[in-house]
Amino acid sequence: MKLRAAVLGCGSFGGRHARVLAGLPEHAELVAFCGRDEVKAKAFSNEFTGGRAAAYTDSRHMMEDANLDLLVVCLPPSGHGDEVAIAAQHGVHLLMEKPIALTSADGWKMVEAAERAGIKTQVGFMSRFGAVVEAFKAFQEGGEAGPVGMFDAQYFCNSLHSPWWREKEKSGGQLLEQVIHHVDLLRYLMGEPQTVYARMANLFHQDVPGYTIEDISVVVARFAGGPLGVLRSSNAAIPGRYDTGFNVIAQKVTVQAQNHNSGTIHFTTEQKEPLTIASEQDCYAAQMLDLVGAIRDDRPARTPIREGALSLDLAVAAVRSAEAMTEVAL
Repeated sequence: MKLRAAVLGCGSFGGRHARVLAGLPEHAELVAFCGRDEVKAKAFSNEFTGGRAAAYTDSRHMMEDANLDLLVVCLPPSGHGDEVAIAAQHGVHLLMEKPIALTSADGWKMVEAAERAGIKTQVGFMSRFGAVVEAFKAFQEGGEAGPVGMFDAQYFCNSLHSPWWREKEKSGGQLLEQVIHHVDLLRYLMGEPQTVYARMANLFHQDVPGYTIEDISVVVARFAGGPLGVLRSSNAAIPGRYDTGFNVIAQKVTVQAQNHNSGTIHFTTEQKEPLTIASEQDCYAAQMLDLVGAIRDDRPARTPIREGALSLDLAVAAVRSAEAMTEVAL
């Protein structure tokens, strides 16, 4: 079965997902692109399909006209509207970049529309498909890791990114737009926390016009029985570099990861050699193939839209904690 696919949003991530789809001709055919700028949409069509895909500037028109099976949504957080509801009405499956919304209320409206229609969904938390994450998850599900006591992650970079990214009302801030990858990993590996406590500040970008988000933050999530998740982030670290390493401390296994594809798993209660992983796995392709398989086999994808809403809930609660300067119960 070859899916008729379209990309909504012709920015950098739209191009990334279009490239993945173009590389999976046995599974999908790119038939449409939609963006605010018709010239850009046509340029994407030329680049990824040799001009065969139609170009649209209205997503509703595209979904009514293009006979789609799959829509890939690559919009800034503030750019979301009714695309999920419209896709659900037309029975169009979805891959959505994160975060799925700026507010929990909007996120759960999307979940309701998608689940009511029975469409398959995948949220772009591609770290779940990283080689290190998959290896630890296999140990965890096989009972070889034991309970997780701590997840500790950093997200350090130094870039002005796109203008919309610097504006709180458009991106939600670094925690909501970037660090939500680690928020999701924390949930994926540890479950749902009971409380969250956060602090954040803009210390080094106060003189940058339009920069209204944090550039440092720390989040501590507390789980039943005492386990902790700690997320540290900054947009004032080393320019040109993204440090996204994380550690997992479980009863029998400890993970030291440079990123979701590279790291070492140590066995702390057995005399076993550490497992070193250095993979170049394409997590974007892996998540797309997982969604294709979910559509084909009528099963849930690894990260359905409900997971996107739950991770958004935790990120929003962390922001609320920082603003109120108090621990927030979940």
